[in-house]
Amino acid sequence: MSYLAARLDRLPISSFHKNLLIIIGGGMFFDGFDNYLANSVLSILIEENWSTLHLNAWFLSGTSLGMLLGSIMAGYLGDKHGRKSTYQINLLIFGFASIACALTPDMYWLIFFRFLTGIGLGAEIVVGYGLLSEFIPPSHRGRWGALMSFIGQFGLFFVTFTSWIIIPIAGWRAMFIIAGVGGLLVYIARKWIPESPRWLSRKGRKQEAETIVSNIEMKYYHGNLPAPNTDNQSSLYVKPKISVFEPRFRKRIFLGSLMMVVQSISIYGFVAWLPSLMVSQGISSNITLTITVLMTLGGPTGAFLAYCLTDKIGRKPAIIIGSLLAALSGILYALSSSQLYATLSGFITFSLIYFLVSVIQAGYIPELFPTDVRMRLSAVCVICGRISSIIMPFLVIFLYNYGGILMVTSIIAILLCIQALAVYSLGIETYNKSLESI
Repeated sequence: MSYLAARLDRLPISSFHKNLLIIIGGGMFFDGFDNYLANSVLSILIEENWSTLHLNAWFLSGTSLGMLLGSIMAGYLGDKHGRKSTYQINLLIFGFASIACALTPDMYWLIFFRFLTGIGLGAEIVVGYGLLSEFIPPSHRGRWGALMSFIGQFGLFFVTFTSWIIIPIAGWRAMFIIAGVGGLLVYIARKWIPESPRWLSRKGRKQEAETIVSNIEMKYYHGNLPAPNTDNQSSLYVKPKISVFEPRFRKRIFLGSLMMVVQSISIYGFVAWLPSLMVSQGISSNITLTITVLMTLGGPTGAFLAYCLTDKIGRKPAIIIGSLLAALSGILYALSSSQLYATLSGFITFSLIYFLVSVIQAGYIPELFPTDVRMRLSAVCVICGRISSIIMPFLVIFLYNYGGILMVTSIIAILLCIQALAVYSLGIETYNKSLESI
């Protein structure tokens, strides 16, 4: 009996893994680009009297509702029908829907097509990180998840930088065209990606799984490989089927859901709303975009920090320390007395928030659950985050009207501290462990 998981885990990093990262990361890049369009476009819509803060809240909530449905779809289809087919469907959805957003006649139609776009965006996140984790060896899984997050978070900087250049020349509609066309191009490029051997073997498709792994071994390593380490490994072929309702998953689901709620509130309460709040305070959209471009460099910076640290200090210390520092820097941003100080503290806050995104969403959550239920239980955690992001835009308006940016950032800081405490008390360390042994 071949120990397939051990064979995958002992593969040295090669061009196979690099190609996989680039292709999956391409989808993540345009997912991030499309998702973070709100940062730049919504403030322009207000300035052009095409929208209001209230309609912007509906835009963000509609996107989040679509992402909620997309996460549900990805969790179910990814575990039942495979990672690859699910991964392709979502690209078609958000590609065509983004192009439709560029053609809308008013804000109400834009909100509707943005909801459809959200379905594709929500599916991409669930399946992408999960699929990568099933191919990368344990010693590199954290940093490679962070690398893919880096690609996705670079979309945040790139969309802001591109908006700074493109919107004054071609208008905000061009941004949706770029996102949609990019997603469709990745759909074409992604057809070579193999199905997950771990998933195939759990579905009883032994020969297909063996063929994929054998082809990887011969094509990229010419069969020159060390013997698999079968310690603590059980065959994927004979291990009993796993149910999503098993009691042992309850604590992990709770912790994963809490982390995704805090992540969504941090992103949608601080990052996505920042340009609109600046404009509402009388700062011009050009100055707002300039400041935001500089601060959003924190996205790839945070992912790079995760790449450097997550496989050295472990997942738990990374999440705990990152949460506490993000809470502190967010408060310091709200207390900023100048644009220079606000830009610097905002950059640090962005970096820490996306450091946590890279460690938690790209690495930790997919590791918490076994192959049979990885997509569905990861989706449950993501869904909880989506629900909070649907509510958060309206809560931001209430908190901002009541106590300004300081009130908004104070609530986020409290939640980040709760996250640090929960991970310290309930979290398990997954660094350098086979997925089958966690």
